[in-house]
Amino acid sequence: MDGPVRSVARKVWRDSGVSTSARAVPEETAVALTYNGGTHAVMMATPANLHDFAVGFSLAEGVVQSPDEIESLEIVDLDGGVEVRMWLPQAHEDKLRERRRQIAGPTGCGLCGVDSIQAALKPAAIVTGGREFSPRQIMAAMQAVAPLQVLNIETRAIHAAAFWTAARGIICLREDVGRHNALDKLAGALAREQIAATDGIVLLTSRVSVEMVQKSAAMNAAVIVSVSAPTALAVRMAETAGITLVAIARADGFEVFTHPHRILKETNEHDASDVA
Repeated sequence: MDGPVRSVARKVWRDSGVSTSARAVPEETAVALTYNGGTHAVMMATPANLHDFAVGFSLAEGVVQSPDEIESLEIVDLDGGVEVRMWLPQAHEDKLRERRRQIAGPTGCGLCGVDSIQAALKPAAIVTGGREFSPRQIMAAMQAVAPLQVLNIETRAIHAAAFWTAARGIICLREDVGRHNALDKLAGALAREQIAATDGIVLLTSRVSVEMVQKSAAMNAAVIVSVSAPTALAVRMAETAGITLVAIARADGFEVFTHPHRILKETNEHDASDVA
């Protein structure tokens, strides 16, 4: 399997003239996700953390309810791509036949190949509970993402999804050329470590589209914070799902679109625990 970053030759045009040099760019690989010998999906993704990706995708799609339901998982290099082979109990066969799809979606396409409009707009899971966070905690959490984006620092072309808690800061971050893939990788990593998404904040470096809300709801994430704006459908979906959706998060502020009850009013106290 190729690494997540490649060095490619380039010519650089500037006012001062033309020069030749190399640039680091992210790798993009076809990843086939198969269950019990049948292909369910083919996604274009960054070839890193594919175990997390497969688990997170399986949970988001409803193929499994727990990582423990995946009896075995093998990552196999193929000419032109990677196959992630998963084997599930026989009882899952009927569900797989109902849900199976064949897709070859472009980077960043999270709904390619969905069989119907109804399937694409399926209601998100309802999220209950979740913790409260202060404005300073939210801004500190978002600012902590960029320094940890190793692949994006190198290439400037990678999305990230991260998970932050007040007690530990960012405890998990996953990167990918596709924003949906990054979130699936994060979901898989949290599930494998048995970390409850309701205990913290899911941080995104991309716009918030409806499938990002659906995937977050499947994780049981109560708070989403993103640097970019949401779509109108994402706002409606987050409202229905009970998710606090915070977007356009910058160093000096943010906007809350749904369920603001989880955002504490700022006080004049400067408790160091607020920016843990």
